[in-house]
Amino acid sequence: MTTERTVLFVCLHASAKSLIAMEYFNRLAEQQGSPLRALSAGTEPDDAIPPEVVAGLAGDGFDVSGRVPLRLTPALVASAAAIVSFGPDIAAVGPASVPITRWHDMPAVSDDYVIARDAIRARVTSFFAETAS
Repeated sequence: MTTERTVLFVCLHASAKSLIAMEYFNRLAEQQGSPLRALSAGTEPDDAIPPEVVAGLAGDGFDVSGRVPLRLTPALVASAAAIVSFGPDIAAVGPASVPITRWHDMPAVSDDYVIARDAIRARVTSFFAETAS
């Protein structure tokens, strides 16, 4: 039996970039039988996922309608096998036991879901290949 390892995707509100990354990462992990699983968390999480993100992800085959954005905690940071930040300073929450990968150059989901999703998905695909090996 394999033990799951957590990849942590972090953005400010945990309701767009990190959420999209988490969904695509988990789809790849499931398809390839990887023990890795991703979580999305935010330093200032929204109360709910914006309707345009719910709709965009639904169009991609993901149902996030009942999800509530997760707050980043010191325990999540300390236990992660890998961490990707879309901007927030994770060190302000707690020390990471692994290097933090920074994806600060991703387009805003609020500007164009498809452009942002495609950029995030491409980066996640490469990151998964590196992390899962």
